[in-house]
Amino acid sequence: MDRVRTVAQHKPAIGVKRGPAGLGVLLALVATVVWSGSFVATRGMADAVPPVQAVFWRWIIATLAVAPFAARQAWQQRELIRKNLGFIALASLFGVALYNTLVHQAGLTTSASNMGMIMAASPVVMALYARLGGERLGARRTCGLLLAAFGVLLLVGDGSLAFDFGAGDLWMFAAALSFATYSALLRRRPAELGGPSFLITTFVLGALMLAPAYAVSVTVQGGFEVTAGTGGMLLYVGVMSSAVAFFAWNKAVSLIGAARAGVVYYLQPVCVAGLGLLLLGERTGPAQLLCMALILGGVSLGSAASVGPRSRRHSPRARR
Repeated sequence: MDRVRTVAQHKPAIGVKRGPAGLGVLLALVATVVWSGSFVATRGMADAVPPVQAVFWRWIIATLAVAPFAARQAWQQRELIRKNLGFIALASLFGVALYNTLVHQAGLTTSASNMGMIMAASPVVMALYARLGGERLGARRTCGLLLAAFGVLLLVGDGSLAFDFGAGDLWMFAAALSFATYSALLRRRPAELGGPSFLITTFVLGALMLAPAYAVSVTVQGGFEVTAGTGGMLLYVGVMSSAVAFFAWNKAVSLIGAARAGVVYYLQPVCVAGLGLLLLGERTGPAQLLCMALILGGVSLGSAASVGPRSRRHSPRARR
């Protein structure tokens, strides 16, 4: 019993424990699966809703969805939000306004499967950010990242490393970089700033940043017709892919860090390819299946390194 008490007394100094680490992986998986569906929805409404208009209404819907749970806390922390407004605005730019606009722009000229495959490159950038920040990645996690990245490159190159990317693919690479930057910024969120407060503030700021571009788009391109299809997809990307997935991802990053959450994110190409086949009829050939196996192998290797005993080296700051 004395030994148990001694261990319990020293647990807070260990960093991220197995319990929080396991929950972090689960939340990262939830966000990844939900976001996989958003790529399919984005591709599905690409011809009906202009990109900027789709993203603007996405964040209006997301703000309304989280307001009942977050508005009160945001008001109580208004002074803290004001003091950290520069940081929050930067997170809004990369994670809300820029990232999603690039994704919707890519959806005009590339498939949902390609969108998911290319987005799987973002964990490599997350890991690089973590390494630059002083975090040791470890041999197993590094090998997992490299293996999964190799699988992504083969998928985009249709079984080769020719790097023959189209315009939509390049838009998605820019989106991947933007999302990785957002995930890295999350590590600097003040510990006392509540998750709901942070979410609703970034959503509102992101919508405000998009408002001028939205006005230009409506003037030049005209509005769009709200049908059962477009309305349903906007509700999905607004409520599930924005409110639910962003909350789960932000919490996951606070528990296990952006680099470890990024390893789970590698599952996204597999999820998107499956949904694309079922909902959009996008073909998944033998070469793609082989590359997905490489991605899954990299995820397994990297995840094992993330949630094992070595995760105790993770900085206590990650519990923010």
